Amino acid sequence: MSVSSGQGLPASGDGTRAVRAGLPEPVKHEPTLPGPVFAAHFHLPGEVTGPYGYGRDDNPTWTLLERAVGELEAPGQDGVETLVFASGMAAISSVLFSQLRAGDAVVLPSDGYQALPLVRAQLEAYGIEVRTAPTAGDAQLDVLDGAKLLWIETPSNPGLDVCDIRRLAEAAHARGALVSVDNTLATPLGQRPLELGADFSVASGTKQLTGHGDILLGYVTGRDPEAMAGVRRWRKIVGAITGPMEAWLAHRSIATLQLRVDRQNANALVLAEALRERPEVAGLRYPGLSGDPSHKVASQQMRRFGCVVSFTLPTRARADRFLDALRLVDDATSFGGVRSTAERRGRWGGDAVPDGFIRFSVGAEDPDDLVADVMRALDESSQ
Repeated sequence: MSVSSGQGLPASGDGTRAVRAGLPEPVKHEPTLPGPVFAAHFHLPGEVTGPYGYGRDDNPTWTLLERAVGELEAPGQDGVETLVFASGMAAISSVLFSQLRAGDAVVLPSDGYQALPLVRAQLEAYGIEVRTAPTAGDAQLDVLDGAKLLWIETPSNPGLDVCDIRRLAEAAHARGALVSVDNTLATPLGQRPLELGADFSVASGTKQLTGHGDILLGYVTGRDPEAMAGVRRWRKIVGAITGPMEAWLAHRSIATLQLRVDRQNANALVLAEALRERPEVAGLRYPGLSGDPSHKVASQQMRRFGCVVSFTLPTRARADRFLDALRLVDDATSFGGVRSTAERRGRWGGDAVPDGFIRFSVGAEDPDDLVADVMRALDESSQ
């Protein structure tokens, strides 16, 4: 079932939009947000008509979530469709493998999410040329000629570099290329790639969109019907569908998105400013921090700067001691949850980062408590 984000809300505020996103018209004695629909098949007598026939194709719970995400990614825009997936990687794969054919060329960020090298290997196995360039300085422009698809990740994960989406999208379209933006770190409340000229906005809803570290989810929002039909067909073929319970939990979580994002982003800035004063901290990055290399471009296209701060401690051992000394912060991967997490990113082996590199996902704790815990851990880890 195609869901347009144009069905929407009379209000323009992010908080109002988040708490009302995707809700059905009120029906007396019915819940405001209907519960999850658990169904592999539906009553379907006679001809195959209507939105719901088989659970791999569509589900009423997905429909409401897809409408909600569309209203956040492209508020007020008609003809924009959203499809939800079992994970962020399922969503990413759906765009790349549905839009590219043998002989095509694609441009990927060289500093993007650590699973992209695995994707690159599979694309090349299918006869697709893969070019890479870093996010900073809009360097992907230099390898764009002749490409079928440009894949942007901004801010990049984990380095937090930012590129100019509008500039890259205009250049790509002038060369006949589609543009997809990984919007995971920013969320739709941080930036709206479709408004900046992208053809697809793709994200892992596992992260800040749902915000509690208990759901795997992905989505693709796009404006071109033919391109989105390909994405839908890919989802059907590979069966990369989210469960009804996960979809319902995600929709419920979106209601608090603006509250969580504003608190976490404010905390991230406070923490970044505190870390800036520590002599053992190198390579501090946060797009919302004045003086950050990404701040100027980020300020032109982002409305909020995210909840992730990155920095480097002098050695791997120092970083491990720091993480072990934290009391309010869990040593865990992923990001965007209401509880702060941090990890030494190099332990996974897929990112080109120093041994002491820390990716810190700032939660919704009281900022004074969080900063005090981090400063204490830095002091203790120096011993």
